[in-house]
Amino acid sequence: METEKKIILLVDDNPTNLKLGIHVLENKFNLYTSPSAQKMFSLLENINPAMILLDVDMPDMNGYETIKILKSKPETRNIPVIFLTGRTEFDDELEGLNLGAIDYITKPFQPLLLLKRIEVHLLVETQKNIMEKQASNLINFSENLQKMVWQKTQDVMDLQNALLKTMAEMVECRDHVTGGHIERTQQGIKILLNEIKRNGFFNEETTNWDTEILLQSSQLHDVGKISISDVILKKPGKLDNNEFEEMKKHVVSGEQIITKIESLAKQSDFLKYAKLFISGHHEKWDGSGYPRGLKGNEIPLLGRIMAIADVYDALISERPYKKAFTHEESLKIITESSGTQFDPQLVELFVIVEDQFKNT
Repeated sequence: METEKKIILLVDDNPTNLKLGIHVLENKFNLYTSPSAQKMFSLLENINPAMILLDVDMPDMNGYETIKILKSKPETRNIPVIFLTGRTEFDDELEGLNLGAIDYITKPFQPLLLLKRIEVHLLVETQKNIMEKQASNLINFSENLQKMVWQKTQDVMDLQNALLKTMAEMVECRDHVTGGHIERTQQGIKILLNEIKRNGFFNEETTNWDTEILLQSSQLHDVGKISISDVILKKPGKLDNNEFEEMKKHVVSGEQIITKIESLAKQSDFLKYAKLFISGHHEKWDGSGYPRGLKGNEIPLLGRIMAIADVYDALISERPYKKAFTHEESLKIITESSGTQFDPQLVELFVIVEDQFKNT
């Protein structure tokens, strides 16, 4: 039986944009269009869309005014809204996100990117609803039904992992030059952790680590990039000083995201590990890193481990502003940065397992 298409509502005063939206979306979704906010509200009396694509710059009532009304009404406040706009200023994007939009796509949009953004956000909404339903079911389970509780808990964990992976992929979708970066750094961390345990290093810090949860949490190390403007993330060249300072804010933004989650949920090792990866992976052994200029062992061990895995992947990957370095060149750069950028003891371990990194 064919799955019923989700309803998408596209609101834009430009007929050309509406035609383009119809061309891109009508085969995958049950698409409704509106040339104004007023007509959109009339449509909402008869339909319940899974998502609204909302133009910012419209006459009579702009997108910011429109979303305020949407979020004020119980019947529409939970409808995800993605802004479509020709504006590229960081403050404009931040305003839209602060008003409750889940994403901000600049025009003219690329059809495949638009489809990917919509699909990712719809998946997140679906998985969130499933998780809420599963969590509600768990509350009613009897303590004597241990097998059922275990199975349901496992189901929730699987959904959590799927949601986490989707969130990480959403970050990579915005930062298109780093495709696969999260999985490769995760693999690099696993290699280093195995070697740390094999050599018996850092026993005091690593004894109680849950490696499986730790590796899952590492996927969030760049989650703060979700707050960085597309203008910077997608720049086809090296960032200037001002842009780099803006990019550096993704670390603090990532910490704030985890802190917000902590305020809504019980403290967990997962969140603790995620925050350590986020806060420490751009610090440097000699104190010249960011955001806090930590030095040596002041930097959390997870941050120091991530720093090596993160930089190695950046070196071997092509960027608009540089070629991809070979494994041998990358190995040389990292070893020469021992004691300045990286923990010397971890660099020694990296050299031991460098063949495993080469084969990832």
